[in-house]
Amino acid sequence: MQLFVKDLTVIDFSYLCPIRGMVGESWIVDVLLDGGLDEQNMVLDFAKVKRTIKSTIDDVADHRLLIPTACSEVRWQQQGDRVWMDFTSQQGEIHLACPSEAFALIPSEIIDFESVNKFLQQALKEALPANVEGISLTLRNEIHEAPYYHYSHGLKKHDGNCQRIAHGHRSPVTVFENGVAAPKWDEYWAKRWQDIYLATVEDQVLVSSLTLSPQAVVNDDTHYGFHYQAPQGDFQLAMPKGRCDILPHDTTVELLADYMAQTLVEKTPSSDFKVIAYEGVGKGAIVSKAATQAAS
Repeated sequence: MQLFVKDLTVIDFSYLCPIRGMVGESWIVDVLLDGGLDEQNMVLDFAKVKRTIKSTIDDVADHRLLIPTACSEVRWQQQGDRVWMDFTSQQGEIHLACPSEAFALIPSEIIDFESVNKFLQQALKEALPANVEGISLTLRNEIHEAPYYHYSHGLKKHDGNCQRIAHGHRSPVTVFENGVAAPKWDEYWAKRWQDIYLATVEDQVLVSSLTLSPQAVVNDDTHYGFHYQAPQGDFQLAMPKGRCDILPHDTTVELLADYMAQTLVEKTPSSDFKVIAYEGVGKGAIVSKAATQAAS
């Protein structure tokens, strides 16, 4: 007997790639269970599927930075609950010092559907009742008609897992100029924020002030430093300057949509703009801004 659940959850995370650097991503998860019927004549109650399987996946991967620990470009060390991470990519070196729960260590050379699938299935083995004999996961991207970008960020004021300094999303954006779809602006943002780290100026510090690993031989000429305290602990990050966009405010999707609309009004003062910005899959913010609001 098989039981399936489509769109069980969405994993919003970032991962380290030797070519692209730090990449924000959003994957949809489908689940298929094999097993016999229990005393309720069910393989597993749908409420338990959502509660047990979804919560396990969320706990081990969602809003984390996924690290391919078998990759030769990765160096990491852990002392107690703190992890120091060093990574070399074609985009430059990336260095972090964060609580261990900010990371997911994937025993693979690369982060892809297959390696993450194996990691999640291993985590789920002990969470399922005895009558469930097998579990299959399908990880997939949402198919976008609009252009999209991959971004990473952290929200220190958030009371949940968004406070982790390096998690991200794969997000489409749709812009209307004077009430008409404006694909050139969709493409503008997709290009500007492709594989970007969106930072808050309030969190920017000198790289020399960070407490990174001895392998982190970087400086303020090549990298931006970011540091904040949040309920989950102390978060520190050094990112290549070319992979950052530092904004004057927090990077919630509401403020990102507002920033995009404001930027477009300033670029084209004679036009009104409406920006529909997503945060991953199926959620986001809408901001409309008229030319007369540019100075407000």
